[in-house]
Amino acid sequence: MNPDVDGPHTVGRWLRDRAASNPAKIAIDDRGVALDYATLARRAELLAQRLTDAGYGPGQRIATVSGNSADHVVAFFACAFLGIAFIPLSWRLTPTELAELVRRSDPVLVLVEDEYVALAGAALRMLGDDAPAYVFLGSTGVETDVPVATESAAQRAVRDDDPLLVIFTSGSEAAPKGVVLTHANCFWTNMALSQAMPMVPTDVVLAMLPHYHVAAWNVQPLLAWWTGATVVLERSFQPSRVLQLICDRRVTTMMGVPTQYRMLQETAGWADADLSSLRHVLVGGATMPVDLAEVWSARGVALTQGYGLTEAGPNVLALPASELASHPGAVGRPYPSVDVRLVDVATSLPLEGVATGELWVRGPSTFSGYLDDPVATDRARSDGWLRSGDLAHRDADGIYRIVDRLKEIYVSGGENVAPAEIERALSEHPLVKAVAVVGAPDAVWGERGVAFVVAREALSADELLAFARDRLAAFKLPARIVFLDELPRSTIEKVARARLRAMAAQLTARREEDADDRIR
Repeated sequence: MNPDVDGPHTVGRWLRDRAASNPAKIAIDDRGVALDYATLARRAELLAQRLTDAGYGPGQRIATVSGNSADHVVAFFACAFLGIAFIPLSWRLTPTELAELVRRSDPVLVLVEDEYVALAGAALRMLGDDAPAYVFLGSTGVETDVPVATESAAQRAVRDDDPLLVIFTSGSEAAPKGVVLTHANCFWTNMALSQAMPMVPTDVVLAMLPHYHVAAWNVQPLLAWWTGATVVLERSFQPSRVLQLICDRRVTTMMGVPTQYRMLQETAGWADADLSSLRHVLVGGATMPVDLAEVWSARGVALTQGYGLTEAGPNVLALPASELASHPGAVGRPYPSVDVRLVDVATSLPLEGVATGELWVRGPSTFSGYLDDPVATDRARSDGWLRSGDLAHRDADGIYRIVDRLKEIYVSGGENVAPAEIERALSEHPLVKAVAVVGAPDAVWGERGVAFVVAREALSADELLAFARDRLAAFKLPARIVFLDELPRSTIEKVARARLRAMAAQLTARREEDADDRIR
């Protein structure tokens, strides 16, 4: 664990440097319990030593089932010190789903927060004799007693190309895949973020995305610990509590998804909330609706729209607050050290100038591959480029806009239809709170659109279609509008489109006449 022989881009060096330069500075505020840099580093170093003594080391994998906590961060840095891949698994999964991810990730050890012991225990029992050992997180758990490894790892210095994080994709469209991000990948991601959105030691970061998301590490928190700032960790998203934390902790910067910003804006305490400390707010996961951006701007909060994908580390594009109003719906230009191109969907040939095509990404922050899946890795790449699977448009200013996911585009009567375009048009109706459009099989047209709508109050399908006719070509109009109480989601920012497609196909198969069905 000698820092002098670790690779120059290894992330464990960040914590050691901050602990040496500013030991008393608060690194983590975990539900009001403060942890300074010296204590965080000392706990991580001691855990790393215990893991080493028990036979764990470089090239191995440790999985976790935990909410956001200081204990979880300690375990992360201990793994970073040793070259062990850290695999945070979702606590929102069923035991069956979790068991499958444990099986596929093949960890030598599973660290479990006591709150999730029933979930983790049920999952591990399903694996029978193949289940790895597990132990509780924290100072009374793994930091005190580490199970002896079944096979000892050879000790060596940590390398830049050692896996640091393995993040499983949401699986909203297919089986989740483990995205492997190395120390160097995370270094370059945070280096680019620091240039696009500089952070200083006096910053206070509110981290409210769950730790099984890549953004919960690589969009602000890791940069904060590199810089020497303070991270306020939240375990769940409670709008009224978040507004209070912004005020009480004098939060200066945060990252969230549009759904969260909408919920904050609709919270009873919004009008009186003191947001004066916020100097930088980052939006990711989806494009911020124009009306919502205007609400936050009216409160004097600068919004930066971002775009990324887990395989890219995740940061790819960003649009600063100064350009948000003049380019509504756009996601910006590439981060430093990130190259992007648009390619023709049919030929894969590069497109120049103003164009629409699949967005490809290249740079040192892009992932090293999918965990134990070289076939899927090869499919995701082309001649050194990462294929995003997103259809994007580049305007004359070189600013990009995401049109849709390629696999979500459906073909109706020979015409390609992008659900995102229809969703934008329908969401302009003042009574539409949320909307998602999917394609459904149609005997005549091949596919027709079905719009699932969450309304703020009573709204008829006929009224909404009449509104849309002024904004959409006839072939783009949805054949059916289905009203829901809420859209099904795989995570807080991802609509579960596979479930909506199944619902749409079922409705089509039943040949129901009423376009104003209401599903409860």
